Amino acid sequence: MRSSNPVFSRRGFSRDNGYAGFNTAPQAGGPAVGTQGNPYAQGTPHAPQGGNPYAQNPYAQNPYAPQDLQHGAPPQAPPAVDRMTMDDVVARSAMTLGTVTVGAVLAWALLPVSSSSFGLAIGAALIAMVFALIQTFKRKASPALILSYAAFEGVFLGVISEMYNSRWSGAPFQAVLGTMAVSGATLLIYKAGWIRVTARYARIGMAIAIAFILVTAVNLLLVVFGVAEDGGLRSMGPLGAIVGIIAIILGAFFLTLDFKQIEDGIAYGAPRQEAWLAAFGLTMTLVWIYVEMLRLVAIFSGDD
Repeated sequence: MRSSNPVFSRRGFSRDNGYAGFNTAPQAGGPAVGTQGNPYAQGTPHAPQGGNPYAQNPYAQNPYAPQDLQHGAPPQAPPAVDRMTMDDVVARSAMTLGTVTVGAVLAWALLPVSSSSFGLAIGAALIAMVFALIQTFKRKASPALILSYAAFEGVFLGVISEMYNSRWSGAPFQAVLGTMAVSGATLLIYKAGWIRVTARYARIGMAIAIAFILVTAVNLLLVVFGVAEDGGLRSMGPLGAIVGIIAIILGAFFLTLDFKQIEDGIAYGAPRQEAWLAAFGLTMTLVWIYVEMLRLVAIFSGDD
């Protein structure tokens, strides 16, 4: 399945229908049934190996492999090690989100609310975006890049949060609580099976998300050139609130795709290094939700 995060979309979490795990239930800790299209299949003498960069069985395609004299079959490859686990994902996510938090706290404490600080925040956001793009197009996870992205993203969030707090006291704290509530509710709904992440679900959701991003980009251009006043669709009024709610719902949608990618990666025996990419993808989605929640809290707080 292609995730909302470009990090996941290039990792090959896919099956023969292009969407991982939608039609089967692979067993965690072992190769999935029907390993064709599974980049993490560990390989057996009877499993297809084409296109699998992580196949671990050195005997799968070796017609001259030494035979087991007792059973007349090639010996089994040693069991795979260093597979990604949920503990790995949680630990890497804690490190990445912790880096974001430290960067935000330091920026809040050391940078006063001013136009120069806002310019610094924009610069930090651009640097974070560059790091994110570099990591996205790398074939392997780079913890240094991911943590650097998190640090600069934290600086951006710290300055922006301080600016919102100076006008709407307590808005960042409420946004954090809102982000936790949305994330927790989404996880509970996903684990309860109330949302089935199917190919149709993903296509419809991504079509809406792309349309939302394009409309938002056009709105930004109209605001910059003075065609739309007071922020246009992103105003601090009722229209802006509606758009903000839609954005948060899209963030929850992105989370369901991320949860599915992590679940499939663990079930298919992804390498442990992929846990960094899982943490990276989750961090980007949570930052999206937090920023939108911050704006929404400010809108409902009014102009005090």
